[in-house]
Amino acid sequence: MRVVSGSAKGRPLKSVPGTGTRPTTDKVKEAMFSMIGPYFDGGAALDLFAGTGGLGIEALSRGMDQAVFVDMEQKSIDTVRANLKAAKVEAQAEVYRNDAGRALSALEKRGRSFDLVFLDPPYRLKHGNELMLAMVQKGLLREDAVVVLEHESSYAYPEVIPGFRRTRQAVYGETAVSIYKYEASSQEEAGNAKEGNDESAD
Repeated sequence: MRVVSGSAKGRPLKSVPGTGTRPTTDKVKEAMFSMIGPYFDGGAALDLFAGTGGLGIEALSRGMDQAVFVDMEQKSIDTVRANLKAAKVEAQAEVYRNDAGRALSALEKRGRSFDLVFLDPPYRLKHGNELMLAMVQKGLLREDAVVVLEHESSYAYPEVIPGFRRTRQAVYGETAVSIYKYEASSQEEAGNAKEGNDESAD
């Protein structure tokens, strides 16, 4: 594994020891960033199931100003820190050991918000859409934020999730990548419509 492009191009990245982590391959990573970038003019990224930290580091290399990395495994946290140092982007990063749900609550308390979110939960967990809705409720997404959801190709997430619209999807063997765009205005319209329905029901 390595950083594919940008300021840290070519720098090697360590894998997490053991077999519990499934890192995104360089091929998939390159294809993923060609769909969402490929480069960025600043912004903040969240790598919620960080693993090696490869996705968030790639985003920093390609122009994001800052990134938050979250994982609940200490081995992953240690690997993320080592990879940030190897890519020379540790000054732009925050790393937290926590589970995804608690991490989102902690980030809400800190008033954080993001332009780009990577969601690569273990394939046994099919709750990517629930996490996306939680991010909306907690105000963690900026207008037009992009969410990159990596999942098992045999599992299909909805094309439309309240507040989000899927803009791209690609399959690479057992891995699928679904790209969603957050549209705060559509979320507000849905909320207003619901309020109107509630009022008419009284």
